[in-house]
Amino acid sequence: MATTPESKVKKKVHALLKAHGAYAVNYIGGQYANNGTPDILACFNGFFIGIECKAGRGVPTALQIKNLRDIAKTGGLALIINEDNLAYLEESLNDIKHAQSNYHLFAREAEGE
Repeated sequence: MATTPESKVKKKVHALLKAHGAYAVNYIGGQYANNGTPDILACFNGFFIGIECKAGRGVPTALQIKNLRDIAKTGGLALIINEDNLAYLEESLNDIKHAQSNYHLFAREAEGE
Protein backbone atom coordinates (compact mmCIF):
# COMPACT_ATOMS: atom_id res chain seq x y z
CA MET A 1 0.00 0.00 0.00
CA ALA A 2 1.45 3.33 -1.07
CA THR A 3 1.97 6.06 1.49
CA THR A 4 0.21 9.27 0.51
CA PRO A 5 1.52 12.72 1.40
CA GLU A 6 -1.50 13.24 3.69
CA SER A 7 -0.89 9.95 5.49
CA LYS A 8 2.67 11.13 6.19
CA VAL A 9 1.22 14.25 7.87
CA LYS A 10 -1.19 12.09 9.89
CA LYS A 11 1.70 9.89 11.03
CA LYS A 12 3.66 12.94 12.22
CA VAL A 13 0.60 14.34 14.00
CA HIS A 14 0.01 11.03 15.77
CA ALA A 15 3.67 10.83 16.81
CA LEU A 16 3.49 14.33 18.28
CA LEU A 17 0.25 13.60 20.12
CA LYS A 18 1.67 10.35 21.48
CA ALA A 19 4.85 12.09 22.63
CA HIS A 20 2.67 14.44 24.70
CA GLY A 21 0.58 11.60 26.12
CA ALA A 22 -2.62 12.46 24.27
CA TYR A 23 -5.32 9.96 23.38
CA ALA A 24 -5.91 10.07 19.62
CA VAL A 25 -7.74 8.05 16.99
CA ASN A 26 -8.07 8.24 13.23
CA TYR A 27 -11.61 8.90 12.16
CA ILE A 28 -12.49 6.61 9.28
CA GLY A 29 -15.55 7.52 7.26
CA GLY A 30 -18.03 4.97 6.07
CA GLN A 31 -21.68 4.34 5.34
CA TYR A 32 -22.83 5.48 8.78
CA ALA A 33 -20.15 8.11 9.36
CA ASN A 34 -20.62 11.84 9.65
CA ASN A 35 -19.09 13.48 6.59
CA GLY A 36 -16.59 16.24 7.24
CA THR A 37 -15.43 14.90 10.60
CA PRO A 38 -11.75 15.74 11.19
CA ASP A 39 -9.16 13.06 10.37
CA ILE A 40 -7.91 12.79 13.94
CA LEU A 41 -9.94 13.11 17.13
CA ALA A 42 -7.88 13.54 20.29
CA CYS A 43 -8.13 14.35 23.96
CA PHE A 44 -5.28 15.97 25.85
CA ASN A 45 -5.42 17.16 29.46
CA GLY A 46 -9.21 17.27 29.21
CA PHE A 47 -9.30 19.24 25.95
CA PHE A 48 -11.07 17.82 22.91
CA ILE A 49 -9.07 18.33 19.72
CA GLY A 50 -10.23 17.84 16.14
CA ILE A 51 -7.42 17.81 13.58
CA GLU A 52 -7.90 17.90 9.83
CA CYS A 53 -4.67 16.88 8.11
CA LYS A 54 -3.74 18.24 4.70
CA ALA A 55 -0.70 17.78 2.53
CA GLY A 56 0.94 20.39 0.36
CA ARG A 57 -1.56 22.97 -0.77
CA GLY A 58 -4.57 20.84 0.15
CA VAL A 59 -7.51 22.83 1.44
CA PRO A 60 -10.40 21.70 3.63
CA THR A 61 -13.88 21.36 2.22
CA ALA A 62 -16.70 23.62 3.35
CA LEU A 63 -18.13 20.75 5.40
CA GLN A 64 -14.77 20.15 7.11
CA ILE A 65 -14.58 23.86 7.99
CA LYS A 66 -18.15 23.73 9.34
CA ASN A 67 -17.30 20.79 11.60
CA LEU A 68 -14.09 22.42 12.82
CA ARG A 69 -16.06 25.61 13.54
CA ASP A 70 -18.62 23.57 15.51
CA ILE A 71 -15.81 22.00 17.56
CA ALA A 72 -14.35 25.43 18.32
CA LYS A 73 -17.78 26.84 19.26
CA THR A 74 -18.18 24.14 21.90
CA GLY A 75 -14.79 24.81 23.48
CA GLY A 76 -12.69 22.27 21.62
CA LEU A 77 -9.50 22.97 19.75
CA ALA A 78 -10.03 22.81 15.97
CA LEU A 79 -6.89 22.59 13.84
CA ILE A 80 -5.86 22.16 10.24
CA ILE A 81 -2.33 20.76 10.18
CA ASN A 82 0.02 20.27 7.26
CA GLU A 83 3.76 19.76 6.84
CA ASP A 84 4.40 23.47 7.28
CA ASN A 85 2.57 24.08 10.54
CA LEU A 86 3.29 21.02 12.69
CA ALA A 87 5.02 23.41 15.10
CA TYR A 88 1.63 25.05 15.74
CA LEU A 89 0.28 21.76 17.04
CA GLU A 90 3.34 21.42 19.30
CA GLU A 91 2.82 24.96 20.64
CA SER A 92 -0.88 24.32 21.22
CA LEU A 93 -0.19 21.13 23.17
CA ASN A 94 2.41 22.94 25.29
CA ASP A 95 -0.09 25.73 25.99
CA ILE A 96 -2.70 23.19 27.09
CA LYS A 97 -0.14 21.33 29.20
CA HIS A 98 0.75 24.48 31.12
CA ALA A 99 -2.78 25.86 31.42
CA GLN A 100 -4.01 25.91 34.99
CA SER A 101 -7.40 26.46 36.53
CA ASN A 102 -7.68 29.66 38.50
CA TYR A 103 -11.02 29.17 40.24
CA HIS A 104 -9.25 28.64 43.56
CA LEU A 105 -8.19 32.30 43.48
CA PHE A 106 -11.85 33.26 43.80
CA ALA A 107 -13.13 30.37 45.92
CA ARG A 108 -12.55 32.07 49.27
CA GLU A 109 -14.38 35.18 48.14
CA ALA A 110 -17.33 33.11 46.93
CA GLU A 111 -17.40 31.04 50.12
CA GLY A 112 -17.62 34.21 52.19
CA GLU A 113 -20.77 35.40 50.45
